[in-house]
Amino acid sequence: MHIFLYTVFLSLYHTAIRIAGRWNTKARLWQQGRVEIFERLQKALTEKPSPIVWLHCSSLGEFEQGRPVLELIRKQYPSYRILLTFFSPSGYEIRKNYEHADFVFYLPADSKRNSKRFLDIVNPTLVLWVKYDYWYYYMAEMKHRNIPVLLISGAFRKDQPFFRWYGRLHRYMLECFRHLFVQTNQSVQLLSTIGVINVSVAGDTRFDRVSEIAARFESIPFISDFCGDYPVVVAGSTWAEDEEEIDHYANTHPNIRFIVAPHDISEGRLKEAEELFTNCIRYSHLQSSRAKKPNVLLIDNIGMLSRLYKYGTITYVGGGFGKDGIHNVLEAAVFSKPVVFGPEFENYIEAVDLVELGAAFTIESAVEIEEVLNDMLADAEWLAKAGKAAGEYVRQKTGATAKVLEYIQVNRLLTT
Repeated sequence: MHIFLYTVFLSLYHTAIRIAGRWNTKARLWQQGRVEIFERLQKALTEKPSPIVWLHCSSLGEFEQGRPVLELIRKQYPSYRILLTFFSPSGYEIRKNYEHADFVFYLPADSKRNSKRFLDIVNPTLVLWVKYDYWYYYMAEMKHRNIPVLLISGAFRKDQPFFRWYGRLHRYMLECFRHLFVQTNQSVQLLSTIGVINVSVAGDTRFDRVSEIAARFESIPFISDFCGDYPVVVAGSTWAEDEEEIDHYANTHPNIRFIVAPHDISEGRLKEAEELFTNCIRYSHLQSSRAKKPNVLLIDNIGMLSRLYKYGTITYVGGGFGKDGIHNVLEAAVFSKPVVFGPEFENYIEAVDLVELGAAFTIESAVEIEEVLNDMLADAEWLAKAGKAAGEYVRQKTGATAKVLEYIQVNRLLTT
């Protein structure tokens, strides 16, 4: 019955995607990226025959978690080719030319036939699954073929289907993993209640990733000049709801520089932001502008954000006013910057930790963010203490990548 219901769900989901693709760009990309995917996959892998390590990510955020492990495998096991797959267009479209993977594809839709066909072509030596995005037929087929699958940076909560009366299918998918590397002891304890014991706490590989980014920091042209000697607020991965909370403060404080990097940089969203911020310029126009520089810089490109936080006196991370929650606060914290975000953060362990440490602050309105910014900018000691706590937190949490690689080496899952 569980498999029957799951199959019905997949059918309904794919139907909804096809219908939405008529007007929704993301749904259309999801479909187009999977057209003749097996033929393209077969051709690509045939041209470069050698054993494969397969890394799967749902989207861009999960890619950043899997990336440190992937790049270390690339360095230590150069004889293996690396296949990177994404479920979502927001990951694939940005990383389809990622230089450290030999192949980047969408994951074909889950079905019994597709999973068999995909694994017949790829025949991976090792599979790395990042955080979540569990698909029953793929998991079951890999277990049947005895392919080792490792979960990286897993995070489990008691409200997930694994721990509910109706979660037998989900629990079976966990049984398909050779080992699960999770972020916290709480996840270990939860999994033990359903009999999953092949688990260890490695932490979150994102700490390794953001630490590497900080260590390799390179300045960004024109940003230092824009910031000058002014206090700077860097607002990253913002949605319209975030921008509506900070626009009044930005518009009424010309002596503060704001760098705003929207999560979505489509022309429509950029124009929305420009309407909110009255004294604003796009990054792409910054060099050519001869006018007096405004106090709000709107970032209209992808790939710059993780370095932008370095320039902030205070940072703001978006997403906290939406149902999906905040984006990556570690990218800001690694630079020893205090972090501010909206109210939807409880499901993000690192955000909860930072709030408890006094390194991050949550707000629910424009009034509250103005109070936080005013108070911090007026108290240099408080500002420095919060930033130091953020940086120390990140430094103490690194090392997850090394634990995953140690397991691979000890268990001889790959050979040099």
